[in-house]
Amino acid sequence: MSIRTDVKPETRRPPTASTPAPAPRRRRTWSPYLFLLPALALELVVHFGPMLAGLVMSLLKLTQYQLARWWEAPWTGFGNFEVVLDVDQPVGASLLSSFLITLAFTVIVIAVSWVMGTAAAVSLQNATVGRGVLRTLFLVPYALPAFAAVITWRFLFQRDNGMVNHALVDQLGVLDENAFFLLGSNAFWAQCVVAVWRLWPFAFLMLMAGLQSIPGELYEAGTLDGAGPWRQFREITLPLLAPVNQVLVLVMFLWTFKEFETPFVLFGGSAPEQARLINVEIYQNSFVTWNFGLGAAMSAVLLLFLLLVTGVYLLATRRKVHEA
Repeated sequence: MSIRTDVKPETRRPPTASTPAPAPRRRRTWSPYLFLLPALALELVVHFGPMLAGLVMSLLKLTQYQLARWWEAPWTGFGNFEVVLDVDQPVGASLLSSFLITLAFTVIVIAVSWVMGTAAAVSLQNATVGRGVLRTLFLVPYALPAFAAVITWRFLFQRDNGMVNHALVDQLGVLDENAFFLLGSNAFWAQCVVAVWRLWPFAFLMLMAGLQSIPGELYEAGTLDGAGPWRQFREITLPLLAPVNQVLVLVMFLWTFKEFETPFVLFGGSAPEQARLINVEIYQNSFVTWNFGLGAAMSAVLLLFLLLVTGVYLLATRRKVHEA
């Protein structure tokens, strides 16, 4: 058998303009992850450390007598959760009442804040005079510290010397006598007013930023097609603001449902039953009656509820995005 010696070895042609050279492979490096590791570890300790401690406390019969050495408190297992979820008992019934009040409070505050924020953002989108001044004024409630803002509203709602009663009774004549805005059923609506006043500038800020990304040519084309302002808002503005609204509604829901600063400062730490939000109920059980085990169990139930709502909401919005 003969071997051919006239076959030339294949030579690799240099890359030309028509055949670009292959890109060099990037070597995977772990240096960025190593630099991020201390911050990630700190975040895990700060966020998950108290969460795990609260879950352990919810399984203990922890009162003020075992607080110094809480890890030695009697073990109850899911006994605290049975008490919290038993709506036939006073603790469970009070928690259910505060949950329903918080749910109604959240729906009202989010709806009114979103409408006000949308109206302000759309109005300032086409404004040419005083736009910067109005934008700054609208953001003042969001920039004020919570204590300063709520304590001011507390003075405004006073029965004898409050400016709200003075305006409604003496100036406008809407009421015949001064009303108790911080007691009874009026306390719920006063709390809603303060929460809306604090939250709607955030909705305005987010929606105004979203409106900046909508091309003006779409509105010009809509005007040429004979679409009025309401039709442009319904068919151009709302659909293109859908991604912003999805995030905005979720964030406002989480903030509002966990509201504590407003009722605590507005009512001095003891909110009326008609306005007692769920976080105030948890505070009352933990730091007033000194039953930290029940308070931790209530917090765990609240955490599970918020995680469930967040997961369902994200799945529903993601499905809508895929369908669109």
